[in-house]
Amino acid sequence: MKRRSKAKEQINYSAEFFEALKLLEKEKGIPADYLLEKIRAAIVIAVKRDHGGTDENISVILNPETAEFAVSMSRVVAEEITDPDTEMTKEQAARYNAAALPGDTVHIPLETHEFGRIAAQTAKHVIRQGIREAERGQQLQEFQRYNQDLVTALINRIDPMTGNATLEIGKNHAVLPKSEQMPGEELREGQRVKVYVASVSEGDRGPRVLISRTHRDLVKRLFELEVPEIFNGVVEIKSISREAASRTKMAVLSHDENVDAVGACIGPRGARVADIVEELGGEKIDIVEYDEDPATFIAAALSPAKVVSVELDPDGAKACRVIVPDNQLSLAIGNKGQNARLAVHLTGWKIDIRPESAPDAE
Repeated sequence: MKRRSKAKEQINYSAEFFEALKLLEKEKGIPADYLLEKIRAAIVIAVKRDHGGTDENISVILNPETAEFAVSMSRVVAEEITDPDTEMTKEQAARYNAAALPGDTVHIPLETHEFGRIAAQTAKHVIRQGIREAERGQQLQEFQRYNQDLVTALINRIDPMTGNATLEIGKNHAVLPKSEQMPGEELREGQRVKVYVASVSEGDRGPRVLISRTHRDLVKRLFELEVPEIFNGVVEIKSISREAASRTKMAVLSHDENVDAVGACIGPRGARVADIVEELGGEKIDIVEYDEDPATFIAAALSPAKVVSVELDPDGAKACRVIVPDNQLSLAIGNKGQNARLAVHLTGWKIDIRPESAPDAE
């Protein structure tokens, strides 16, 4: 009667064990197979500490389908013990198999819930570690899905000391550093913002994720979402230069002679570009047409200034001299040199801007 009660208790214990695993899988999203492997390894360690044995002669059966949870170890019957971890005397074997003779292998069942305090602590530690590793792996996978893409995130907290914002992205969190926030932008807790996931890598304490509101590709992704012609490949964004919260220049090229690349990006009555400008808090956006001819492209990049001529360096260096009307000089250079600076980054050419009245002046 007592043995039957004990067997019933074991069945209940096993059922509760596997039910707990199912809950962990559901709540944490951690595969049960992964957890079972970690638990199996922990139990083997616990058995070796409490009962001796080796990896080879310890058996752990964990079957969630049948709710079977069994632990046993095997030892070979020997007349003289040379290795207590793998051998046992005939007298010891008789407790489990009265007919066992030297050379026979005896299987010793162990009570799964009686490994003792050390075994339980070991198992808990390994399980916790396994859960942490699995969660980190899942976090890395989720962030890698968003790598170099645009995501909408919820601001959970803003550090009053550093200004860094903790954002909720899917089921995970990432920090938007103050340096990656747009200058002058006031973020609020509970606000939803679009951020660009610039890079994702594996770190010692979990994924290292760099998210940004200042990255130039944030603008690129916004246009891909807003402009169908870009999304379907008819219009291509060739290059972008940006000074976040102030101004962006973008060069576009149409692969269909019937589609105006600049017009497609601006949209009917400027609606498409206006939505992006609003998302970026009023940041100015200049859209110019890309051209394979460097001189034509450089002249366009300096808009809204008018250009008289572009002289490319005859030695083949990516440098040029641009002549502009005198009344366009300040416009070509821009406030604190911004227009010229953005044009340089957009084209990849060094640009020397000169007034028409003194093209050779130092």
